[in-house]
Amino acid sequence: MYGDVPVFMAEGALFRDQPYAGELPQGLWTTGLCDCHKDGHICVQTTILPCVSFAQNSEIVNRGTIPCLNAGLIHLALGFVGCCWLYAFPSRSRLREHFALPEEPCGDFWVHLCCTPCAICQESRELKNQGADPSLGWVSNIEKWRREKITPPIVVPRMNR
Repeated sequence: MYGDVPVFMAEGALFRDQPYAGELPQGLWTTGLCDCHKDGHICVQTTILPCVSFAQNSEIVNRGTIPCLNAGLIHLALGFVGCCWLYAFPSRSRLREHFALPEEPCGDFWVHLCCTPCAICQESRELKNQGADPSLGWVSNIEKWRREKITPPIVVPRMNR
């Protein structure tokens, strides 16, 4: 649908061969797990409705293949039985894979089990800092990048076996 836009591509050429690959910082989170105060809006939103923040992040991380509404409803339903973290931690793993981020301060499973709201806030901040605004949604981010002639975030492709 969006042609040759190199956004969150997990297939194709090697990362080092993609345009602008050297311009993105890799290997470090841009904010810490407990830096919720650095974005008050996302902090308040996640405190009150974590399913909304998670859904917005998920839509971007999954390149629009999982609609925001679907991800939010699943997260909400699992939240009622106390295990929304089971649905949320794989999204963190995908985000880390996209931007070659370390699994810290511990494994994604443990981060979401022990502090889901902080993890969701950190993931949202990371997406914003990497150039994707989760509150806009996947399609609107692509349109924004095209309109502003911005090179979208380029990610590390998945390894093929």
